[in-house]
Parts: sequence; structure tokens; C-alpha cells
Amino acid sequence: MTLKAYLEWEAQSPERHELVEGVPYAMAGASKAHNLLVQNLAFLLRAPARAKGCRLYTEMVKLKVSQSTLYYPDLMVVCGPFSPHPPYEEAPCLVAEVVSPGTERLDRGERRLAYLGLPSLKAYLLVSASEPRVEVYRKSGMGVAHEIYTEGQALLPCVDAPLDLHALYEDVELERA
Repeated sequence: MTLKAYLEWEAQSPERHELVEGVPYAMAGASKAHNLLVQNLAFLLRAPARAKGCRLYTEMVKLKVSQSTLYYPDLMVVCGPFSPHPPYEEAPCLVAEVVSPGTERLDRGERRLAYLGLPSLKAYLLVSASEPRVEVYRKSGMGVAHEIYTEGQALLPCVDAPLDLHALYEDVELERA
């Protein structure tokens, strides 16, 4: 499916679909833990993102990573001018996915490679839904650094703010693997 055909079709569809290498895939529903983690993360990052002049999007805004692939990231932060393409963004500086057993392979593999390939991206976060754990893939001139946080604060580029893990997991009943 072409990008144009997908965007026209997706605008009319009652369900959300991601386009991966020209093939549309229906999006599955999310767990309560997933939903709360996305909300908590958005709440914690909203003020620092706004202070930097950035916009924060959750779950319903598409991200174009190539001419034939668009995802719906759980959260993305975009700085700079608004996209000339209303249906999607192209230049986030931070992307986060909440990882569950059902999405882990995709989030750690295909999505990680696609997101880290974006020139604008400074960091990719993997937020675990089964344990208090945040992984940060941070881009630098030397490549990509991988950091794991299980307590305390993760320092995030792009918004230049700490992410308090206790606050992130507050009131979240973790999924059982």
C-alpha cells in the first residue's frame, strides 16, 4: 500500500493500523498498566517539554520513519516547527514505547532500529509494564549508549529533565509475564 493510499484509508477506518513496509497491521488494545504508564510518562514530561518549546504526543499520532512505514508510538516529543503533514510527525527528539511480553520483540527490534535511524532522535525509551525498569537508548556522536534504570532517576536528553521512576510507576499494577 502506498503512503497516500494508507493515509486515506486510515482516516476512514474505525480501528488504528500501522503501516510497516507498505503492509497495514491492526493495532491491539492496551492493558491498564500500559495505559497508566503512558499517562504517567506524559504527565512527567509535559512541563519539561513545554519549557523547551516542544510538543508531546501520545498513542494517537503517527510517526513516519520511512516512505512505507508509519508507527503509532506510545509517546513522542517533537521540537521545532510544526510538521507540514497534519496526519503524522517525522522528526521527534524522543520516542517511548511501553513494553509488554506481546510487544517486546517488535519494540526491541524493528521499532528500535527504525526510531534510532531518525536523524532528529536523541533517545528511545523502553518502559517495562512488568517490572519497574526503563531502558534508554541515547544517541551521541560515538553511536548509541544503552542505559538501564530500575530505581532513582533516568536523565533524558531532548527535554533535559530527570525521569523519576517512582513517580512513573505510581499506582500502576504491573503485568505478570
